[in-house]
Amino acid sequence: MGAAAMPETGMPTVVLVHGAFVDGSSWNDVIADLQRRGYPVVALANPLRSVQRDAAYLRSLVDSLPGPVVLAGHSYGGAVITEAAEGAANVRALVYVASFSPDVGESVADVNAKFPGSRLADNVHAVPIPAQDGSADMDQYVKQETYPDFFAPDVPREKAAVMAATQRPTAANTLTDSVTRAAWKSIPSWTLVTTQDLAIPPDLQRFMAQRAGSTTVEVDASHAVTVSQPGAVADFIDTAARATAQ
Repeated sequence: MGAAAMPETGMPTVVLVHGAFVDGSSWNDVIADLQRRGYPVVALANPLRSVQRDAAYLRSLVDSLPGPVVLAGHSYGGAVITEAAEGAANVRALVYVASFSPDVGESVADVNAKFPGSRLADNVHAVPIPAQDGSADMDQYVKQETYPDFFAPDVPREKAAVMAATQRPTAANTLTDSVTRAAWKSIPSWTLVTTQDLAIPPDLQRFMAQRAGSTTVEVDASHAVTVSQPGAVADFIDTAARATAQ
């Protein structure tokens, strides 16, 4: 797959949705690659507060964009695009990058329990925070000391340590909120499976891709594939965009 851009009139806006324990900068090299190909790109600042709230935030952005849109979600971001995209007439493709694509009534935690191998629970710690209504809530972080080996073992260690220090926490309920809509049932999807993933087992990624009827590619990468192999991720998004161009 080359870097030549499609004709300007056919370029969709690529909206990138990060997951938990990273921020929008995890897409930086993917963004640069896509922009070189001529794509308009927006990296959503995912609130990481709840599936429905995060999806509503994403949908408001999608609805404001002129022309076709390709949505790409990493990790928990996959649940957000799954919830947000149904009924959005301008969304042409869903791209799942080492991510979750739950069905209606499933949460991230539900899906992640379907196959063994995730080390997420062993590497996360919770910090109490006040909720908006004054009740107690919990923010979850990946432990900084285990982040490089668990989350990003194929990223240079110094860079992984910076990622650990700048990670965005996720509210505990983001993992237990069920999706109410599954956009992959009506919108074509592509799934990039990361075969060295310690957060989302590769067999689970394959299961979700097969269930969704996704076009699937496997990459020998960790969960942090957007940082360790941005070229492969950009290529994959480009493939989805071209396949759905009108």
